[in-house]
Amino acid sequence: MKLTAENYFSPEAEQFYMGSTQFKRFMQCEACAMAYIRGEYEQPKSVALLVGSYVDAHFSNELDLFKAQTPEIFTRAGDLKSEYKKANEIIERIERDELFMQMLTGKTQEIMTGEINGVPFKIKVDSLLPYMTVDLKIMRDCSDVWKDGELLPFWKAWEYDIQAAIYREIRAQNDGEIKPFRLAVATKETETDLQIFEFSDETLEEAYKVVYNLAPRFQAIKNGEIEAVRCGVCNYCRMTKTLKVEDIKYI
Repeated sequence: MKLTAENYFSPEAEQFYMGSTQFKRFMQCEACAMAYIRGEYEQPKSVALLVGSYVDAHFSNELDLFKAQTPEIFTRAGDLKSEYKKANEIIERIERDELFMQMLTGKTQEIMTGEINGVPFKIKVDSLLPYMTVDLKIMRDCSDVWKDGELLPFWKAWEYDIQAAIYREIRAQNDGEIKPFRLAVATKETETDLQIFEFSDETLEEAYKVVYNLAPRFQAIKNGEIEAVRCGVCNYCRMTKTLKVEDIKYI
């Protein structure tokens, strides 16, 4: 299947290809991931998510498309509504930093495809530099995150190492050479903080093992060969669960 900017997120592309976001959804809840693919579920768009998406669209030269797709965040005059104006503050802060801006000077939204353990993968790169791959992240902050009873670095908690491993491998298949991967992070704090993180080979090799081992199972679920497992705790599982007698809790 030939991918373009127009069909990259289409149901057909999501069914044919595995992407980093889809892969991470499968890791979190297989049933929820399948509901996304079938168009049966979509996470509500929060103010925080839309602020980040606006900044992404600005630096990827897709702002006109973003405005057309999200008219609800703009006033009749075409300005951002008050709760979304933090996006412009973040953009202005980024544009004042020379090194951060250098990270964003590569080809934007570059699409590549490849295979990992026999599974077709797709990536869409925020900034494709000749010597490096850069992904722009707009985060609440860069603090550690509690997840499953463990305090983790934010990039581990949000599985950005998984994304980085996928991107590095698929780009290497296209370029014939392994390139470093960096996160360019801007925060939504009162005063926006800027950070740049480069993943070590060791970190990405460990993450790639996870992708390589799990990709065939997730593809088999997509193909209907095995049944997706419900995590039982995510929003989708709570929304779609049906109580049974054995679920009654006696206190």
